[in-house]
Amino acid sequence: MRVVLQRVAHACVKVDGETIGEIGKGFLILLGVADTDTKAAADRMADKICKLRIFEDREGKTNLSLADVEGELLIVSQFTLYADCHKGNRPSFIGAGTPQKANQLYEYFMERCRLYVNKVEHGSFGADMKVELLNDGPFTLVLEGDERGIHS
Repeated sequence: MRVVLQRVAHACVKVDGETIGEIGKGFLILLGVADTDTKAAADRMADKICKLRIFEDREGKTNLSLADVEGELLIVSQFTLYADCHKGNRPSFIGAGTPQKANQLYEYFMERCRLYVNKVEHGSFGADMKVELLNDGPFTLVLEGDERGIHS
């Protein structure tokens, strides 16, 4: 499971010009799923993300979590996070999960996040989406999870 996480002041996702998901302060999550990913890996990733302390406290230190700032999540599926560009100029996506597996874990991941966060918005799996955001910081993390844990 691969994630690009951006701390945002606000973000939205549109399909066919219509906003289908929108948040204020929180995280925009771009989520990629591999066929080898499991519900346990999704649990660990959701737990890690929702507990990350990357919002500033009164002293300006990144010490507060989503819950501390009443933050929100916008989760967008993105199989292109599994692009392999080692050979040639056209990326291979052989490492990405099948649509059925990826959608199943995408849905499961969102449900897991709802255990921590009151507002969890999302894109439309497999759709051509337009994502708009105001990156706060900017603050962007790349996380990868497997059976061994979460890596950045």
